[in-house]
Amino acid sequence: MVDDTRVHSARRYNYWLGGKDNFAVDRESGDMIAAAFPGVRITARENRGFLRRAVTHLAAEAGVRQFLDIGTGLPTADNTHEVAQRVAPSSRVVYVDNDPMVLVHARALLTSTPEGRTHYLEADLRTPEKILADPEVLDVLDLDRPVALMLVAVLHFVRDDAEAREIVRTLVDALPSGSYLALSHATTDFTDAEGRARYLSMIDAGQVDAYPRTAADLALILEGLEVLEPGFVAVSEWRPDDDGPRPDAGDVAIYGVLARKP
Repeated sequence: MVDDTRVHSARRYNYWLGGKDNFAVDRESGDMIAAAFPGVRITARENRGFLRRAVTHLAAEAGVRQFLDIGTGLPTADNTHEVAQRVAPSSRVVYVDNDPMVLVHARALLTSTPEGRTHYLEADLRTPEKILADPEVLDVLDLDRPVALMLVAVLHFVRDDAEAREIVRTLVDALPSGSYLALSHATTDFTDAEGRARYLSMIDAGQVDAYPRTAADLALILEGLEVLEPGFVAVSEWRPDDDGPRPDAGDVAIYGVLARKP
């Protein structure tokens, strides 16, 4: 059941991207955060660009044909299966989100090519065992073959560092050698001291629910994986596909990284 009285990150993100699939409570939260950090809409757009470029690389260059996208968000342009199936129509994608509204829209809008497959699972990132054990997930994805795990702007909603590491470890351990993790994550590494203090105070006040991590924090979470070039950078700087100007990293305020399981 969709709860329109509580903020949900997917609907707020949809609002920042200019979508209409959100409620007043999501818009109020989005406007409050944008008032304190005007670059947040830039963050949303650049994060979406990172997803597109990462999936394109995985499908076109790495030859990946299976994707597990957890924290899907509401459908918009260039969803994971659309990008992957443009390159390889036989690509298979499982979308996972914990907002029923997301799954309703996904089932209606995210249709696969005839050669490929898509599946939608209502589950929470915090229960990775449930995701990995779902019979339909296992019907779509062959976990004996490489899988790209997409954790795009979702892990920062897990505040506890140990829990975040355990979630990633559980998911990655279930995937074979040659699999990948595409991760984007909020950070204050690019923010000045005043902005960092303001952000942390909003977290303490319950006004922000994305918990920032440093590059060193993320390196611990990705321990054992091979981080590919260009390493930990703002999503806008991750393998840009044009030579145009880039937004200030302080406005973007989110890391993008792609790592491979040896």
